[in-house]
Amino acid sequence: MNVVASIPPGLLMIVGGLLLIAVPRRFQSVGALVISVLSLISFWMLPEQDFGNFEMFGVSLNVVRIDKYSRIFGIVFHFAAILASIYALHVRDAKQHVAAMIYAGAAIGAACAGDLVTLFVYWELTAISSVVLVWATGTETSYRAGMRYLVIQVASGVLLLSGAIFQFVQTGSVMFGNFVVPGESLSPAGTLVLLAFGIKCAFPLLHNWLQDSYPKATPTGTVFLSAFTTKLAVYSLIRGFAGYDPLITVGCVMTLFPIVFAVIENDLRRVLAYSLNNQLGFMVVGIGIGSELALNGTVAHAFCHIVYKSLLFMSMGAVLFRVGTTKATELGGLHKSMPWTTLFCVIGAASISGFPLLSGFISKSMIISAAAEEHQLWVWIVLLIASAGVMEHSGIKIPFFAFFAHDSGIRVKEAPLNMLVAMGLASIMCIGLGVAYPLLYRMLPFDVDYHPYTVTHVVTQLQLLMFAALAFVFLMKTGLYPEEKRATVLDVDWVYRRALPQLVRGLRGTIDVVDGAVRRDTTVVLRSVYHTACRTFNENGILGRTWSSSTMTFWATVLLAICLVIYYL
Repeated sequence: MNVVASIPPGLLMIVGGLLLIAVPRRFQSVGALVISVLSLISFWMLPEQDFGNFEMFGVSLNVVRIDKYSRIFGIVFHFAAILASIYALHVRDAKQHVAAMIYAGAAIGAACAGDLVTLFVYWELTAISSVVLVWATGTETSYRAGMRYLVIQVASGVLLLSGAIFQFVQTGSVMFGNFVVPGESLSPAGTLVLLAFGIKCAFPLLHNWLQDSYPKATPTGTVFLSAFTTKLAVYSLIRGFAGYDPLITVGCVMTLFPIVFAVIENDLRRVLAYSLNNQLGFMVVGIGIGSELALNGTVAHAFCHIVYKSLLFMSMGAVLFRVGTTKATELGGLHKSMPWTTLFCVIGAASISGFPLLSGFISKSMIISAAAEEHQLWVWIVLLIASAGVMEHSGIKIPFFAFFAHDSGIRVKEAPLNMLVAMGLASIMCIGLGVAYPLLYRMLPFDVDYHPYTVTHVVTQLQLLMFAALAFVFLMKTGLYPEEKRATVLDVDWVYRRALPQLVRGLRGTIDVVDGAVRRDTTVVLRSVYHTACRTFNENGILGRTWSSSTMTFWATVLLAICLVIYYL
């Protein structure tokens, strides 16, 4: 017991992941699953405590801090790692298994970090390990997307480290606490750390790495990616910026803008990436409100979201694995050959939409109720609109275009058994959380006095969902629903995909013109100098021909006179 209590959370997965290299390839996937389960057992046995305190270079560090926040995030991160490991049992790729274990272990370690330096170490480790899951696809586009992903994630870490240094200079401590002081603006350290968290949480204008990289990862890699990076950012925001009002506005924007792009996007895994942005917005709003109900709702929603979002990515991963594409224009009618995958996808879609008796309903409604309790009317309205939007793009569009809609004629095998088992377990969790919600509520940071299944909540939510379904049917029947097209939808990535290349081409053209003009004029001048020198110094030139002695004597006398005048001046 003492030995278990001294193992830093996540370390078992990181070390175990590295040891997988020495395991025969056919056993590596099983090894990853065993490591995940053992790590969960070890973490579950740890009491709420701080340990691993020491000083390094005059800085006090706290490697492990386990309280209610870190415990619930650590538990759900373990659940996600176990589900994803089951889903990846058929994979025979050592680098994916090793990277996935290190990635999950680093995320768990970061959720238990008590200081900013330890958080930074794990923060960067998640970035470096997770990019391997993007590169594992082995295509040129995945390589480029992975490079962009890595640059952005590492930049986030650099900002975090800069914030830690500022914090140490200002306060003499790097302990990870709340940066928000009521009535005061954020310190420089707090601003840098917020920017670092904002990048990883995919704040508006900083979000595109998510839609860029996640759909490029392998089917199994995307499941891991969807669970850890952004939710680690949510956890960090709760720790550092709970009650910071501007986050309410940021979160509201996050809930709304992805709806438009998700509706017109053709790649269903990119639709889920935009949907992830939308769901993060709910959590950011809850953090900004900062009340006990809002923070409970944020933590609960992060927990539920990890499960149902993993389920949705698993279902689309199964489609990609069997069909080779997740483009809406190329799918349809798959329910005939993939009935179990269809069923699990529908459960995930209903969960994210917030249907009663499913997980999304018992967590999302806490945040919406918190906004109402704080008399944030416009926030409450925005969240309701966003909830209807979720129903449109994730609740209906994903299962409809993938498994129903027009019959594409594609007939494939059902997903492999391990994929179905993982999706089945995630589905059971979605239903279990929706029904036995007190089990989740008991793990939340604050005592809960909230009952989701009131008549008002249920009726309001059902009205909202029915309205969203009616709107979808109306738009489809009238032909007003945006037609799925084989095209790449750009949002802020227009800057680096279109604007920057054009700017570079324009600058290159200008430089070429200026360079050509300078070279041409310089050549003309040099030729002129050359010809002048030739004319001057040839045998007939003024300085090259033979002069008479009297002439030379005259000019020598003149030069001596000039020298004398200069000397006496």
